[in-house]
Amino acid sequence: MILAGGRITAATPWSEVGEVTLLCVIKPSAGPWKPLVHHGFHATAQRQVGRLAAWWDWVWHGVQVTIVIAHRGANEEEPEHSLAAYLRALRMGVDGVECDIRLTADGVLVCVHDRRIDRTSSGTGVVSAMTFEELSRHDYSGGPDRWRDFESPMHADELRSQVLTLDKLLETMMSESDTISFSIETKHPTRYRRRVERALVECLARHGLDRPHARHRVRIMSFSAMAMSWVGKNAPQFDSVFLVDLVPPRFRDGSLPYGVNGAGISIRSLRKHPGYATKVHAAGGFLHCWTVNTVADVEYCLSLGVDGIISDRPDMVLEVLGR
Repeated sequence: MILAGGRITAATPWSEVGEVTLLCVIKPSAGPWKPLVHHGFHATAQRQVGRLAAWWDWVWHGVQVTIVIAHRGANEEEPEHSLAAYLRALRMGVDGVECDIRLTADGVLVCVHDRRIDRTSSGTGVVSAMTFEELSRHDYSGGPDRWRDFESPMHADELRSQVLTLDKLLETMMSESDTISFSIETKHPTRYRRRVERALVECLARHGLDRPHARHRVRIMSFSAMAMSWVGKNAPQFDSVFLVDLVPPRFRDGSLPYGVNGAGISIRSLRKHPGYATKVHAAGGFLHCWTVNTVADVEYCLSLGVDGIISDRPDMVLEVLGR
């Protein structure tokens, strides 16, 4: 297999492909592909084993493909962060799913984007100040401004109405797919600080996602450079993604916080700084872009060699990619 150092597409003539990185792999009669020889890939030694074993998922006919990630599940079709949204995304054929996590007052990781539950549920309150039992009293089918009536009063639809724990999300998705990956964002600032990342790493271990053959399925993300540096130092087996909207001046050269090997940039900011993709790649990192919801934006990301597209409309992205 041949991976190009400067990202290529299926339409790139081989005569135009410059410096390449060679990867030789072998496929046993059973089990995943195994790396035999590799050269020129920038990653820590601990990450290389899992990532190289995973490349058979990401390399297709000699081309490193862009992965498609469902933002909060297929949230235009189903309530965001609901189990129904994630199962819908899986049926669409996505490569990965994205979720935001917060820690409850009694130490449970739940998939909720906002600091408060007012927008997405029938209740009110701050996630970090409520116990899981208190959160569970409310319906998460949409919220007062975007209500979705999926159920009868006598038969609640638990796939859409219950607050979703990270444990439940991982358990369900891993039982349905051996390859689906997870982009998990820790939300900051929070009163619990690094307790969120510690709880996340413990949760991933409970589900076996810290093992060498599985760790490539996880990307830990945050807008907090300190949180990502903690992950890079204390859980280097996982890919870490530093999220940016407006790229801080000190990182505009494509460099990343200590221990971090990926960047996640908004589509708005990527259009303002199109050279950022090349700089991240040149520095040995990978680049994901959010939230990419139009055909024009998908095509723009592909033209820059973005490695992962995070979208509220993953079915549209897959269609553009011809998948």
